[in-house]
Amino acid sequence: MSQQHSRQEFPLPPTPATVAVFASPASWIESDAVAQCHQVAALDGMMHVAAMPDLHPGKGAPIGAAMASTVLYPFLVGSDIGCGIAVFPVKLKRAVPEKLAARFPDLDRALDPERDADDPAWAVVKGDVPAGHLEGLGTVGRGNHFVELARIGTVFEPDHASRLGLAAGDLVLIVHSGSRGLGERILRAHTEVHGAGPAPDPGAYLAMHDDAVRWGSLNRRLLAARVAHALGFEPTEPIVDQCHNLVELRDGVYLHRKGAAPGDGRDVLIAGTRGTPSYLVAAHAGPEAGHSVAHGAGRKMSRADALRRGRAKHTVEELRRTPMGSLVVCGDRQLLFEEAPTAYKRIEQVIADLVDHDLATPVATTIPLVTYKTPDLGSAPQRDNRRKRGRS
Repeated sequence: MSQQHSRQEFPLPPTPATVAVFASPASWIESDAVAQCHQVAALDGMMHVAAMPDLHPGKGAPIGAAMASTVLYPFLVGSDIGCGIAVFPVKLKRAVPEKLAARFPDLDRALDPERDADDPAWAVVKGDVPAGHLEGLGTVGRGNHFVELARIGTVFEPDHASRLGLAAGDLVLIVHSGSRGLGERILRAHTEVHGAGPAPDPGAYLAMHDDAVRWGSLNRRLLAARVAHALGFEPTEPIVDQCHNLVELRDGVYLHRKGAAPGDGRDVLIAGTRGTPSYLVAAHAGPEAGHSVAHGAGRKMSRADALRRGRAKHTVEELRRTPMGSLVVCGDRQLLFEEAPTAYKRIEQVIADLVDHDLATPVATTIPLVTYKTPDLGSAPQRDNRRKRGRS
């Protein structure tokens, strides 16, 4: 391993637990995020904090980290328990982004068992909905969540890709979403009584947590099925579905992951941005990395900074069609700026850091064609009105 790509050591005060940041000096790592890692390391029972190259500050705890402790801390997982990324094979004869973008369903509108009883997407639900939670079912959510139609670009490991049924040029649907209001309800019930303290009854918390993880996975399948029926292809089972907000009991230790995907021999889709490729990788991270890998490019700007800088640098139309030629379906203009590609780190650097630290092997890239964020229901009338006003 070259010195340039050795694991970074940050000159902060010693803490009871060890902190390792798996990033090169070329990576954008905010000191505030590293400070949060050391704050977490000082918690009672904490043993090790492994920070990924997509590390960035979160609300009270870093995002892009795996945190091992003998004590279970719900706030280290956060409110979006079960958030993850799934990849579904797609069979379409032709993929014209402009036509497909117009056919995406309204994924802000939840499926209702009575009103939408005949919706074919329900076929993916086997048994009861976890925790009986119907609120927000079949919706993608805000923030960095998305549903994306993409094609397989560069294939680095043809044999591995073939085992997944993938080849260059194939189409896939990528779904990034979580447990919506269920995870938030679980965390709120804890924090209203215990704040950022540990779970007094880990078993009880884990039972609710596991429901939220299952709910998030089911929701990704429902989202994929809704898009499949709208775009005219048959729903498929995911070839990848990894959650990156969860806690697992491993060898008697609670391993909290916040924006870190399981990296112990699993295939993981590491999301880029709306205007860059994403990477499907074979993860093989060991204990020093918390058996984890990055979950995405990671923010380098706060939402407020991205909004302010984006408005000065980009137009709405520029952000709706990326330099790669893909389209972004998003009726929320503020969200367009907050989620602009420039608000994120370089995905290529994140992947390079994972490779240099022997945490993952790239299998293939995915190239965005249409990225759905929110329905763009009002865009056409708005454009018509601007033309009538002479864009004044």
